[in-house]
Amino acid sequence: MKAEGFTLFETSIGRCAIAWGGRGVAGVQLPEGRETETRARMRRQFPGAREAAPPLDVQRAIEGIVALLRGEGRDLSGVPLDMDGVPPFHRRVYEATRAIAPGTTLSYGDVAARLGAPGSARAVGQALGRNPFAIVVPCHRVLAAGGRPGGFSANGGVATKIRLMRLEGARRPGAPGLFGDEPALGFDPASAVGHLRESDPVMAHLIDAVGPFRMRLERTPSVFLALAEAIVYQQLHGKAAAAIYARVLALFPRSPEGPDPRQFMRATDAKLRAAGLSRGKVLALRDLARHTVAGAVPSLAEARRMEDGAIIERLTEVRGIGRWTVEMFLIFHLGRPDVLPVDDYGIRKGFQLTFRKRAVPPPKEVARRGARWAPFRTVAAWYLWRAAERG
Repeated sequence: MKAEGFTLFETSIGRCAIAWGGRGVAGVQLPEGRETETRARMRRQFPGAREAAPPLDVQRAIEGIVALLRGEGRDLSGVPLDMDGVPPFHRRVYEATRAIAPGTTLSYGDVAARLGAPGSARAVGQALGRNPFAIVVPCHRVLAAGGRPGGFSANGGVATKIRLMRLEGARRPGAPGLFGDEPALGFDPASAVGHLRESDPVMAHLIDAVGPFRMRLERTPSVFLALAEAIVYQQLHGKAAAAIYARVLALFPRSPEGPDPRQFMRATDAKLRAAGLSRGKVLALRDLARHTVAGAVPSLAEARRMEDGAIIERLTEVRGIGRWTVEMFLIFHLGRPDVLPVDDYGIRKGFQLTFRKRAVPPPKEVARRGARWAPFRTVAAWYLWRAAERG
């Protein structure tokens, strides 16, 4: 395909790229592991294009893509595409895919049926696998049979596809939430581990010693309950905290997954203290409930669209919620890729053992070394925790 120019632009998932020709957008590229790799891919794909300021219609397309990736249900079906060189069947697949509204999905077979070719689901998948217009032609809204995510050719693979659908609040027809609303990492583990190996030889040795990255996210019905559990667990051993949290949940038998904040606010101090909560934790949980009812604590859907810093700023306004607690939420509930809790003792102990320091280092030292691990410091943190356990 030919293009006259291209540019990179910032979005909530990283720096994307867009190319244009005489008839409109000639290609959209999702972020690679690094900005230099995204730029290099655009130059390979469009060798005659020069990096330049976009024309007005392309700038409008960029604004629409940015808004869509912020979680706004923006319709991009009117963005003009330059399909010069795109095979006829692929054009038909792309036009049918553009008709899928944000927040909804179809299967490859559904798209094939819309084309009047019900036996061509495999060919539809192959066409979408070569889609040069990511986001504008929303191939992330097309699933495999049975609601499975299927493949995705962009950097990050299926994890990126799921993340895009979560940003849109996508649901399978008849399902309560996307794929049962199971938690999914917001990055590709293989790419993250590869980056750590390349950026830090000491970290590469630790990865070899520990083995594959096996972090799994924790499912939660709401931000309120995730933080409530974190407050209960503060400064307690795991078994004791689990027993107290179970007794707190038992106070609300009609809510098997846990109470909503209004239910919690109606519970008496006497009942909460009888479950094993200290006075300080009762006060913290009540403050969390008040902030949630007031709208200061985001919903899960809102949190998935927010930047890490904004989440930290909002949640640390709650009594008993510090930066470390929010960082654990970002890592283990939202699957954010670039969180390094430098105040965590386990992280610093793992750093001491990995880098053979005489003493546990201060947070600033870990942060300085950690700069080279970005944008996958979450994965580095996981390996440092494993180092502390091994030590």
